[in-house]
Amino acid sequence: MLVVLRLGVLAALAVLLSGCASTYVLDNQVQSFSQLTALPAQPTYRFERSLSQQADPSQQALEALADPALHKAGLRRDDAAPRYSVQVGARTERTFSPYADPYWGPWGWGWGGGWGLGFHGRHFGLGLGGPWPRADSYWFHREVSVIVRELATNRVVYETHAINDGPWFDNRTVLPAMFEAALQGFPTPPQGPRRVDIQVGPSAG
Repeated sequence: MLVVLRLGVLAALAVLLSGCASTYVLDNQVQSFSQLTALPAQPTYRFERSLSQQADPSQQALEALADPALHKAGLRRDDAAPRYSVQVGARTERTFSPYADPYWGPWGWGWGGGWGLGFHGRHFGLGLGGPWPRADSYWFHREVSVIVRELATNRVVYETHAINDGPWFDNRTVLPAMFEAALQGFPTPPQGPRRVDIQVGPSAG
């Protein structure tokens, strides 16, 4: 009986914790600047790094996260014969959630502590706890940037930025979607700030 109840508790926890894997819409505030009117016949590029990025071991992984969005925008990576250079950047900060309960504090905890099993006469009770971090205590501010430079003239021909604030944990999922949002409309994006929504999750595509 106790084994069955423990399995039930674990199953309940799995359901509760699996919510983060569902599909959601990532809303991004995007602003882009362009001197391009159209893509050339061979829109090839190579990645460019600032001095600080050259010393950052995570920069290569960031470029890999940006590469699918660059490809979707029409650019093709060719380190041997590039027409453009592309510099990508990203920043993530954990911040205070606007939805957190102020009575629980900025990093509040919920669900009580531990789980228990008890019998009293004909009464049965089961308590489930953790403590588990409150879902509304997690909030992240993220920014990504893409700068495209024409190598022949050494001039910047495209610059774009995307900002997102939300509870999403995994940079490996969120950052590619943000790069996709930042490059929407490339090479002739709308003028001024705009909102770009990207669907993220198992059924996104």
